[in-house]
Amino acid sequence: MPDLARKLAAEALGTGFLVATVVGSGIMAENLTEDVALALLGNTLPTGAILVVLITIFGPISGAHFNPAVTLAFLVRGEIGGGPALAFVAAQVAGGLLGAMLAHGMFEQALVQISQTARSGAGQWLAEVVATFGLVGAILATVRFRPGAVAWVVGLYITAAYWFTASTSFANPAVAIARGITDTFSGIAPGDVPAFIAAQIAGSLIAVGVFGWLLAGDGER
Repeated sequence: MPDLARKLAAEALGTGFLVATVVGSGIMAENLTEDVALALLGNTLPTGAILVVLITIFGPISGAHFNPAVTLAFLVRGEIGGGPALAFVAAQVAGGLLGAMLAHGMFEQALVQISQTARSGAGQWLAEVVATFGLVGAILATVRFRPGAVAWVVGLYITAAYWFTASTSFANPAVAIARGITDTFSGIAPGDVPAFIAAQIAGSLIAVGVFGWLLAGDGER
């Protein structure tokens, strides 16, 4: 069983590579095309693909949360303690911020930027509730019934949710915070981040309640 230090390193590395992929693929897409739909596709596919890779690599070490909303779900379900959960969140946020800066460095941009991209309004917030609800629900159900398929389920879910949600499915407070420091294709204005995080927390908690009830019908405690 990996110790807490190794789990935290896995969470930081995984979240860092996830954000580097989100931000970096967005920059690459903007460099290659002026077609917004094509750029979004160029941002979507690498994100879904890297999630499959990262969860496969780091899942056996830390559980591959890479997401405070996921860690919150496991905390509420009693599957992780309060201290380790807080440490996981700190590692995820730190890793995400470093991942954004790493992407900037690879494309020779300022390491820290202030995003000017407004993402606000009831539709955006509802989209984040839905996106996070679906993500957490998918994880809980897949862990219960098909644990070996979690990496693919999460990767495919996020790939789909990029396109069916108005917010392009951040579904992750650490990613939202990190995307606040990039004024590129994937950015979000820092002032809009708190509402996204609140919506993500709400989506996670609703998923814990709904899927806890659904899974209880199959012997879930």
